[in-house]
Amino acid sequence: METENWLEIGTIVAPQGIQGEVRVLSASDFPERFLTKGQRWIRKTAQDTPQPLTLKKGKQIPGKNLYILRFAEITDRNQAEALVNYQLLVPATDRLPLEPGEFHVTDLLGLIVYDHNNGDRLGIVTDFYSAGNDLLGVTLDKSPDKEVLIPFVEAIVPTVELAEQRLEIKTIPGLLD
Repeated sequence: METENWLEIGTIVAPQGIQGEVRVLSASDFPERFLTKGQRWIRKTAQDTPQPLTLKKGKQIPGKNLYILRFAEITDRNQAEALVNYQLLVPATDRLPLEPGEFHVTDLLGLIVYDHNNGDRLGIVTDFYSAGNDLLGVTLDKSPDKEVLIPFVEAIVPTVELAEQRLEIKTIPGLLD
């Protein structure tokens, strides 16, 4: 299946214990994706065909963006170790509804960035970082080998228009340096 048919919700980062549980680093703002029983999929690379697994149980590690998951098909540590660095997926059709002003990360990637004050094109959103506060990685047209980090807050990014594939930033001194 094609990449755009899937949403990556996390990455398996380590085995947990000896009974096949795995630790997953979340890439989702929706904890229920790791806590609710049901089918999930895994793949090693974007070119691989996702393989189904059945989530039996999940719990969050307190204070961390990590979950411990148990899948019906994974029953020992060796099987769990073999899954390290696999992506955990759900079908793109399983997108959860968002509140106004919320966005799916995958929808932000590739948006054209414009100066809110004068309308000039500045670059393109090439990455997204969630490190306590969300940051957009923007590759500037004037220096395509350099990425700048823009805080993804309404005061700096007042306009996001997904249908038009654009967002606007209020440039402040030092923001694009």
